[in-house]
Amino acid sequence: MMAVVILAGALAAALVAQTTPIVSTVESVDLARYVGDWFEIARFPNRFQRGCAGDVRATYARRADGRIDVINRCCNVDGSMTSARGVARVVDPRGAKLKVRFAPAALSFLPFVWGDYWVIGLDPDYRWAVVGTPDHAYLWILSRTATMDEAVYKGALARATANGFDTDRLVLTPQSSR
Repeated sequence: MMAVVILAGALAAALVAQTTPIVSTVESVDLARYVGDWFEIARFPNRFQRGCAGDVRATYARRADGRIDVINRCCNVDGSMTSARGVARVVDPRGAKLKVRFAPAALSFLPFVWGDYWVIGLDPDYRWAVVGTPDHAYLWILSRTATMDEAVYKGALARATANGFDTDRLVLTPQSSR
């Protein structure tokens, strides 16, 4: 009986693995063009942005050591602003897969402090990007402007959907004139 349970569990795991699409990144990312300011248009709810009510922005800047400084900002429910500073490192030569750390530098030797940041959709002119994780747990739609045209947004959604993300989970991010 135990063998039947183990076999059923293995078959179920294999079926889930077959039905969940593998996340594919864009062909390449020119990091010199990618750095700069981005507005968050939508995201999957997550624990580290729980207090963010809107005006979510990310700023990326190249460092001399090849890494990227990351500053994420948002407006909290009470109207105060919060920021988090981190660093990203490229993990593939095409620049489409990065690892990001917001933990102190002294902990950077620990693999679990680095989170995946995969660029899965990118406008040819770098006006918008879709960023996700290979486990489908996190997803962001970013834009160089505080708003995104509906047709462009639908294109970004299509890229996320093609990668197996449940875009019904996305929440839109309010942006003000701050």
